[in-house]
Amino acid sequence: MAVSFRFLANEVSDLCIGKPALRCLSVSATIGEALSALKVTGETSISVWNCNHSSPNPNSSSSSSCSSSSVKSDFEDEDCCCCCCCVGKVCMVDVVCYLCRDENLEDPASALESPVSAILSKDPRLVRHVDPNSSLLDAIDLIIDGAQNLVVPIRHSFYSSHSRKKLLNKSPFCSTLHNGIEFCWLTQEDIIRFLLNLIGLFSPLPSFSIESLGLIELEVLAIRYHDAAASAIDAISCALTQQTSVAVVDDEGKLIGEISPSTLASCDETVAAAITTLSAGDLMAYIDCGGPPDDLIRVVKKRLKERNLDQMCELLLDELSSCCSYLSSSSSSFSSDDEFSTSTGSTGSTSLMGSTRSGKYSRSSSYLARRAEAIVCDPNSSLVAVMLQALAHRVNYVWVVEKDYSLAGIVTFSDMLKAFQEHLQSML
Repeated sequence: MAVSFRFLANEVSDLCIGKPALRCLSVSATIGEALSALKVTGETSISVWNCNHSSPNPNSSSSSSCSSSSVKSDFEDEDCCCCCCCVGKVCMVDVVCYLCRDENLEDPASALESPVSAILSKDPRLVRHVDPNSSLLDAIDLIIDGAQNLVVPIRHSFYSSHSRKKLLNKSPFCSTLHNGIEFCWLTQEDIIRFLLNLIGLFSPLPSFSIESLGLIELEVLAIRYHDAAASAIDAISCALTQQTSVAVVDDEGKLIGEISPSTLASCDETVAAAITTLSAGDLMAYIDCGGPPDDLIRVVKKRLKERNLDQMCELLLDELSSCCSYLSSSSSSFSSDDEFSTSTGSTGSTSLMGSTRSGKYSRSSSYLARRAEAIVCDPNSSLVAVMLQALAHRVNYVWVVEKDYSLAGIVTFSDMLKAFQEHLQSML
């Protein structure tokens, strides 16, 4: 009982300490602007907001757009009565899957002019507003119900907010302010990491195997190694919603690798060309963090031309050309700094925001492009071991395999949270 009371004393705000304010995109923006926002900010996803600055009160009909919110749905500014609501999020995988549609492959430039709402998930549970004073147990309930991100307000003083307003809001995607209020969001990973810091409170649960706890999901998204990658587009979209991945297996059902939304998110939009033309196995090599082999790039270009997808081919060539130019100029810059670095003994790292030869663009140091190699455990692995494994690799799931590498299932953060939830409820 003492354990449950100690845990329930934690609030959502306890997990928000040090969290950066959200980078935001207006719901009126285009997909092209969302793409630019992802590249410029280096974020893995961008929150999309609908703000009504003329609503007479937060209970007016205009606030209905926040109906998907949970604990609190609108936030009222003292100086301006209006409603700002996060209506979803977009990431590179959303853009890529949209470009993979037949009609968009023929004219990707026009597709990027479509409104960002065209790639927003229709599932209202994925992004939920919560009050910072909500209990951690409430947050866990929302995630088990399907939430991926919990939007939490960060309140600042009037002076701080007024100063920030002058500095921000210079582009449709960089502003982090909504009526003087900044927001951050919490993810499943944040909560699992927080629980790991309190793992001793849940003993002996963490030492139990994932099989004994019934955490292994048998239904998985999978594709055969030699199948066309394009046949997995729907599965990739589903994996993005579920925050899992698409397993790549051989004819005997043994796990070879994966096509992960996390890996695709580190690519640029031209990976849509690879998904359209390559097999699942070749796509794994194409999106590997080492970059696609030149022979695969030639295969992609050849097959695009065979299908008369000239505009997509042109987009790919333009991106490769800009990548080479960027790397060439960067290489020259680094060479000119070699003498200084040697003489000073400096070993400082340099962050590059831009594309690489592999068609990827770098992000902040907190997010590293992952390989297509799958992260695995066995059915007898303990809950805490699987938690540590997932957190170490920055994924929300771990594949479960037998000794011969036959795919047995998958364990997700959501499954783990259910185990903690049931444990707490049994103690109340």
